[in-house]
Amino acid sequence: MSAAAVALTTATAEQSREVARVLARHLRAGDLLVLDGPLGAGKTTFTQGLGQALGVRGAVASPTFVIARVHPSLVGGPALVHVDAYRLGDALDIDDLDLDADLDDAVTVVEWGRERVEHLTDSHLLLELERPAQVTDGSGPDEPRSLRLTPAGPRWDEAAVAALCADLSDLSDRPRSEA
Repeated sequence: MSAAAVALTTATAEQSREVARVLARHLRAGDLLVLDGPLGAGKTTFTQGLGQALGVRGAVASPTFVIARVHPSLVGGPALVHVDAYRLGDALDIDDLDLDADLDDAVTVVEWGRERVEHLTDSHLLLELERPAQVTDGSGPDEPRSLRLTPAGPRWDEAAVAALCADLSDLSDRPRSEA
């Protein structure tokens, strides 16, 4: 049984990173985040916020051409394994990466991983990022984003999601739970 999804909106890339930093406080080794959204939706920007909050080594950049990067922790926490599954064909390609070898010791983030990596663990958090089709004020460098966190599995029970929502409520746009 999964808890309800959590939806919120950010106005800037920095606010998206801040949501990631808040989420990072709730993550632990073994957690799998599956990021989904079109090109330019902010998947790597979000992961940069996670990396910063987790205190990992190296600049977090899109791993499109290397497929996966491991960012070791500089603060004694879990490493960040950042994967871009865009060019991978199916679950067999994912299995060839041997992600499950690092899964227990790291926070693993897989961009473009929807319906490709969920089999790696009994729990995951799906993060869907969307940007608006039309922006009313195009004068600034940032665009709003809609973020929807959908927990799955026993790791993300109602108590874990409630604690995350409580922390996210401190941000400017209050998260709302969806049934």
